[in-house]
Amino acid sequence: MKLFHRRGYDAVGVAELGSELGIKPPSFYAAFGSKAGLFEQALERYTASKANVFNNALLEGGSVAEVIERTLLEAARIYPERDGTAGCLVIDGARNSTDPEARALVAALKVAGRARIRDFIATEFPTRADELADLLVIALAGMSSAARDGAKASTLKAFAEAASRAFRHEAARA
Repeated sequence: MKLFHRRGYDAVGVAELGSELGIKPPSFYAAFGSKAGLFEQALERYTASKANVFNNALLEGGSVAEVIERTLLEAARIYPERDGTAGCLVIDGARNSTDPEARALVAALKVAGRARIRDFIATEFPTRADELADLLVIALAGMSSAARDGAKASTLKAFAEAASRAFRHEAARA
């Protein structure tokens, strides 16, 4: 998971993955089927972890605006570089990948994540749920990209606070 997160799907080879896992290529393929099979497992582990900023914010409860604000602030906290890893694996792990299977895996997670966000927003703002979900999804993608480009936690936090205010403003127009 860390290799994919740090360098992206295409930049990590099967030999390197096998070495990191302490197994030879035949055992690698027996265990995972393919590099994409391991990537899928890494994505599943990642999305079930604290890295899933929306799910974690949702667990604390509160209004839609409160959950969205916590989501943005948590992304600002965890996206900055740590130990060579920055941003979100789902958002950026297969960016510009030439592997259609890897792209399909992250695309499915992005669609499902956006739908979950949209459905949650619709509980309070049904007529603007799509638009407000887009605001959050695009903000998170921008924050992930900025973090991978070296943005500091303080910069991301200031953006998260501004995006939260923008979300509240737009939600109030609903």
